[in-house]
Formats: sequence, structure tokens, C-alpha cells
Amino acid sequence: MSGTATGLLGELFADSEMAALFSDRAALQGMLDFEAALARAQAAAGVVTEPVATAIASECRADFYDISAIGKATTLAGNPAIPLVKALTARVAARDSEAAKWVHYGATSQDVIDSGHAQQYGAARNLLLGRTARLSAALAALASAHRDTPMIGRTFLQHAVPISFGVKVAHWLDPLVMFHDRCQLWGEPAHQLGGAAGTLASMGDKATAVLDAFADAMPAINATKTPWHTMRDRIALLACQLGILTGHLGKIALDVALMAQTEIGELAEPEAPGKGGSSAMPHKRNPVLCTLILAASKRTPGLVATMLSAMPQEHERAIGGWHAEWPTMRELYLTAGSALCQTLTLIEGLQVFPDAMRRNLDLTNGLVMAERVSLALAASLGREPAHHLLEQASRACIAQARHLREVLADDPAIAGALDAAALDALFDPATYRGASDAIIDRILARYEAEREHMRPHG
Repeated sequence: MSGTATGLLGELFADSEMAALFSDRAALQGMLDFEAALARAQAAAGVVTEPVATAIASECRADFYDISAIGKATTLAGNPAIPLVKALTARVAARDSEAAKWVHYGATSQDVIDSGHAQQYGAARNLLLGRTARLSAALAALASAHRDTPMIGRTFLQHAVPISFGVKVAHWLDPLVMFHDRCQLWGEPAHQLGGAAGTLASMGDKATAVLDAFADAMPAINATKTPWHTMRDRIALLACQLGILTGHLGKIALDVALMAQTEIGELAEPEAPGKGGSSAMPHKRNPVLCTLILAASKRTPGLVATMLSAMPQEHERAIGGWHAEWPTMRELYLTAGSALCQTLTLIEGLQVFPDAMRRNLDLTNGLVMAERVSLALAASLGREPAHHLLEQASRACIAQARHLREVLADDPAIAGALDAAALDALFDPATYRGASDAIIDRILARYEAEREHMRPHG
């Protein structure tokens, strides 16, 4: 799968906006921006003259170059920086032969490629941040709207105790807020400049000044003042971020898909003509958004593993590990971006059916309230006797197909401890909330505190 957002698979696995950031043209422009910044930094440090830097920078436009020709040469060269520098040098030489001598001076292919990638990753990160901010806002609104909507909590796919739909949605929101916190903590992708073996020895006593000027010349994306050619923690952290984000989106999709099953019917994906149909069964309404989000969440672990396995790199330049990163990071960003698009569509148009949630709460004839009744009885009967009585009543409830409330009311031991009004109150799931309100409020407060920072950088 190419991940180009075009062709037979359309935008199932890569949306066009994210794909554009990882197009060949974008990659080429990122590398050319490095070359322009390098020339300007060398001029600022006195390595080259301003006219030389201007002559080089003026040829650093992707539209000037034949991508297919550079690609063909890349196959032989082993990386695209080598044929690109050759083509750039030829263009500069056509207008200024003296300036052409200084093209790519002191740099190495890894400087060009890593810095070009950093520019793409930075743009992609901003796109992701904008989307997660929008998704977080939708989830915060949904959690607030359904704070008091009771539903059954499920553990091991079985009915457990009542919860609210609002608290479930709040838990969907919380990791997205943490994603933004982690983005702040881990920082942005970084350009780098190190030269042949990471020392910039070719620039002599000007090396430090060039490093500093290069950092200043790349303000849109961080530029480190020390090279990181084979120190790949930065890029591995980015990969892990993307894997964690996509995995969490998969959790949301799985919850929605399970709650949208025919027998449950508590949620439904947004409706649209032609969406979720079956080629064989006209009645089907398949959860296609959830399907695509889950597909993305299943692809990312292997991609993240590739990035982690590529971290041990030989000495001052890798043989294979560095190259393995290029298509892997591209796929990670495309996959995460697509999953975010699908999740936005899912949540912003999600259909919620509180009546079905209440109906499912009553499926077990009150058994899900047994814990609450047992705890209430323990105050007068003791914990063990109360638990034993509820076990017996629960078995009778199932055997007789009666509501647990009725069975308990007929038991003299229980009726003596809890009157009818008390039993009615104990069987109201809407009042069995525990710390639900506090949990929702705390997560929403974290969201509100982070909301002002949940915007793209740059």
C-alpha cells in the first residue's frame, strides 16, 4: 500500500492533507531548505560571502528539479541527497561558477536528509495537533452532555456495574490531553548539521559559529547545536508518540464498534449515503469508520518496533538502520493522520441512544445492582451474611426469571433490614455514581487547562 491517498484504495489509509506533507515534492523542498539554510549560516559565520549564499539559496526551489531523474539516480547513489546536491550544484554553476564551489560545503548526506525529514515531521505534527485539539473539544462536549446518562459498565465483555456514558467518554478524552502534554515535553523534530563524521572539521575554527548560525537560520523547526547522526532517541520518541496516539484511537473505535452491535444498539456511526454497506446484504450498516481506525491501530505497533530496532546504529554513520527509518516514519504519520481523520468523523457525528443504554441496564433483571444491595445490607447483617444472601437471591432471580428487586422483597431477612423505599432507591442505577462526577470534572479540568496550548506550533 503506497499511502498516497489516491488510487484504488482512495483515502482509506492515508488522507490527502497528510499525504501532501509527505509527497516527493515536499521531501525535496525540505532538503533544499537545508541547503539554503546552510549557505546562509556559512555566510553569517564568514565562511562564504553573502552573494554566494544568495546564489545558492535562489536555486533551492523544488520546482526547478526533475524528481523522477533524481529518483533514478538515487537508486544507484543509495540516498537522494547525493543526486540532489549534484543537480543543485549544476544549477548554481550555470549562474555563478564561484558560488557552485560552496554548495553543500562541509555537510553530509545525513544532514540533508534528516533535516529535510524534520521539516516534514514538524508540519505533520502541527496537523496532528490541530486534529487532536478538535477531537478533544468534541469529546469534552460529549462527556458533558452525557454526564448523567446511565449505561452498563462491562468487564471481560460481561455486565459489571452501572456507569455513565459521560465517564466513559471522559476516559476517551484523557489520553488525548496527555498526548499534547507529551508533545510539549518531548519537543519537536530537529534539523542537524554535523558533516562527515559529526565534528564539522572541514569548517575549521568557523565550525562552532556555523552551528550556531545554522540553528538561527532554521527558526520554524528546532535545530540542535550538536549533531545526532547515530543518536536516534529523538526520532524513536516521535515514533512512540504516534504509536500510542493511534493505539488509543483504536480503543475508542473498539468501544464504539462493540456498543454499536445489533444486539446492543447503544451507539451508531454517523450516517451517510453509501456508507457501511454490504455487497451481499442490503440491510447491513457496517461500522466502517471503526474498522479503519482499528486497522490503523493494528499497523502501528510493527512500525514503531522497526523504529526501535533501528536505534542501535554503527559508530558515526549507520549501515541500514538509518535507511529503515525513512519509509517507516512516513507510514506512521500517514497512518496516524488517517486514524485521526476517521475518529473525528466518528465522534463529531456519533449517534447516542440513551434508551438502549437503559434497556441494556435492565437485561439482567437487576443483577447488576447486587453489589450495591450487598453493601447496604452489610451495615446491619455483616459483610459475609449479606454477600451470602445476595448470592442466593441472585441464583433465584436467574432460575425464576424474576427481577432481583422482587426476589429480595420476598425474603424476610432482607425485608427486615431494607424497606420498600430503600430497595427502590438501591435499584436506581442513576444514583450509583461513586466518584463519577469527580472523575469527569477532573478530566475536563485537565482539558481546560491544556486547551489553550492545544494548537499547532509554528
